[in-house]
Amino acid sequence: MAEAADFQGTSPSPARRWLRRTGALLAGAPLLAGLLQLPSSSAQAAPQGSLSAASGPGSVDVAVDSLTPGVPGEGDTVTVTGTVTNKGKRTVTDAQVDLRLGQPVATRSAIDTISRRTTYQPGLDGDPVGGKYVKEFTELAPGISQRFSIAVPVDKLDLDQAGVYQLSVSLSGETSAQPWPQVLGIQRTFLPWQPEEAETKTRTTVLWPLISTSHMTAETGSDESQTPVFHDDDLAKELAPGGRLQQMVALGKELDVTWVIDPDLLATVDAMTESYSIQGESDTTTPGTHQGVAKQWLSDLQQAVQDKEVVALPFGDPDLASLAHNGTSVTGSLNHYKEATDVAGDTVESILHVEPATDFAWPVDGAVDPSIVKVATSAGADKVIARSDSLAEDNSLPYTPSAARPIGGGTSAVVADARLSTLFQGNLTRASTSTLAVQRFLAQSLTLNLQTGKQRNIVVAPQRMPTASQAQTMAQAVRALQDGSWSQAQDLTAAASAKPDASATTRVPAASKYPSALRKRELPRGAFAQIATTQDKLDRFKVILTNQSRVVTPFGRAMNRMMSTSWRGRAGAAADFRNGVEAYVDSLAGQVTLIDKSETKLSGRSATIPVTVKNNLVQGVDHLVLRLRSTAPRRLEIGGESYEEQEVAVSGGHSQTVKFTASAQANGKATVIAQLYTEDGRAYGDPVKFDVKVTEFTATVMLVIGGGFLLLVLAGFRMYTQRKRAAARAAAEDGAEETNPSEDDTENPEGPKERLTDEDLAEEEPGDGARAGASEQPSDPTPDTAAESADPSGTGERVDR
Repeated sequence: MAEAADFQGTSPSPARRWLRRTGALLAGAPLLAGLLQLPSSSAQAAPQGSLSAASGPGSVDVAVDSLTPGVPGEGDTVTVTGTVTNKGKRTVTDAQVDLRLGQPVATRSAIDTISRRTTYQPGLDGDPVGGKYVKEFTELAPGISQRFSIAVPVDKLDLDQAGVYQLSVSLSGETSAQPWPQVLGIQRTFLPWQPEEAETKTRTTVLWPLISTSHMTAETGSDESQTPVFHDDDLAKELAPGGRLQQMVALGKELDVTWVIDPDLLATVDAMTESYSIQGESDTTTPGTHQGVAKQWLSDLQQAVQDKEVVALPFGDPDLASLAHNGTSVTGSLNHYKEATDVAGDTVESILHVEPATDFAWPVDGAVDPSIVKVATSAGADKVIARSDSLAEDNSLPYTPSAARPIGGGTSAVVADARLSTLFQGNLTRASTSTLAVQRFLAQSLTLNLQTGKQRNIVVAPQRMPTASQAQTMAQAVRALQDGSWSQAQDLTAAASAKPDASATTRVPAASKYPSALRKRELPRGAFAQIATTQDKLDRFKVILTNQSRVVTPFGRAMNRMMSTSWRGRAGAAADFRNGVEAYVDSLAGQVTLIDKSETKLSGRSATIPVTVKNNLVQGVDHLVLRLRSTAPRRLEIGGESYEEQEVAVSGGHSQTVKFTASAQANGKATVIAQLYTEDGRAYGDPVKFDVKVTEFTATVMLVIGGGFLLLVLAGFRMYTQRKRAAARAAAEDGAEETNPSEDDTENPEGPKERLTDEDLAEEEPGDGARAGASEQPSDPTPDTAAESADPSGTGERVDR
């Protein structure tokens, strides 16, 4: 005030300056005292805060385990049961559980906001119903839980109009640290109220998925029925009573839902109804023993789907997003997707005896972009199941539009409602979390219906593989919805063909909008490249088989499983499966081989070289050509050329020896290569190399042999002339005898026997007889390698397997 009394532009007097300083000092004294005491106050504030947290609001956990009926009607009594647990460090006295009814919730987003609140907020959580509709506890000790149950007639709740009401359960009481009544814990849920039939009902489609992970390998037994081999027996747990898939069938049987089925699951369970094996260590297998469980599950499913709509996904449930983003650049990937689509309908119909719809594609979480839509429709599907958090609205519509949306090219997107579809995720094993999910589902559905008087078609597409507890929660919610008065069930095909909202968005989001969290879990490009490699190996192998279907079918389905959506988040297991399939192709192809040969000696100008083809498969092989090629044709020719080819056909479990004619041109060693080829000229298997050692005759040896042969000829000529002279002398002597033939002459009508005198014998040189005997079979020297028939052996030669 002194400064205010001074005139501007003048200095204050000394007296006034002294007064100001004194006043400032006096005014600052209390502040200084407060600053000096601040550390002490702060030190005391911390324990007070901890004490408040340990015994104040939020120190008691309230769990609503059940709310029945979930959708009450006129004259009903609402019963709420649950548990209160003291999580604090102090005993709660004069504890009381109250029901609090709030105002109707106007929007769907408001339901989300209320669900996220965790502590009591006066004015927002409504007033206690009070009266006798409370539950009192004298005290609630730390760490102790108490059950409660409160039943209140609907007419005591003052439900004025149709809508969704916030219903809260709170616990109030006192503690020694805070000895006054206060709300120490609260749990919020919702109470749908539609006592009369709604004038316009929402047509609601609920998808009920039957999908599992892959369990069958590409391997089959060598028996006639080709006993399938499983890499584990875990599927039996899902099919057994209480198991996930058993619960899905038992619960879905009583609901008006659309069954969405992976044909691979049906084929796998169908295989389990007969003989099947489980893969063990070191290439061993053990017999499967759960035929009874599989038969019962299939029987229950066949009854459950009668007169219900069934949608068949492509075989193995291929990951459309992974294929679109990483697989289309790999040759053959789209062909596998087409094959998976083609076999889907027949597989489902042959097992369930119902005709399924096969024109739907379902990307993971309903997330789409142009490339996913393109891949989805490449195999013939013209309807893509998307989700509203992917194909999102621009908020121009004051209500949730119908599911069907034309997205161009004759393709429709069936947009599932994201809020309704995602409510059953997470851990729902606790009764409280399950109850909250059910009530929130019903609240969202009723609020959606009250948005407008226009009838709409809404689709609910939950997660692909719900757990048993999730399935139970889903069934409870769907059952309550179908018993309600504002919704009616509808098939997916009807929802897809319904007239779309003109103002609803039809623009597919760009690839950049695809969720990064989903993209990180996709199958990599390397997975599709390995599938292509495996297919190439299979193509080379199958052409030699006499019964290709024994390998084409199991391997084709195995490669469909390689692309399955179920591999998301299981990269290691996916790689192991792919490696196993590829290794099995290699092992089968390796059963048809050439037997190794050691060095072969070839003495002389020609001989035959045998090469053996071994077939350890259970079926015969054909359409093979065996080529034998000399790397040194100037030294050794095969079949008169550098190589020779012969067709090969070998029965299962047998071997065949193919013989080639070889001719030597010079001495030395020549390497020979034996290689199998398919009829299209592609090499099959590994070649076999061996050496042929050629030993020809030299010129000197040939002269010696020629001279010896000439001596033999001369000796034979001399013997001939001597015998001729002896015969002449004998004839002259016989002429003097009687003309009547003797008995001897009768016996020898050709003339008298040749008789040699002692003189004649003396004139013969020693060794003539030996030479004569040698001259009876003159020929070239016999080669060391015996001549063999060039004809192929029969296919009946058995081999050890």
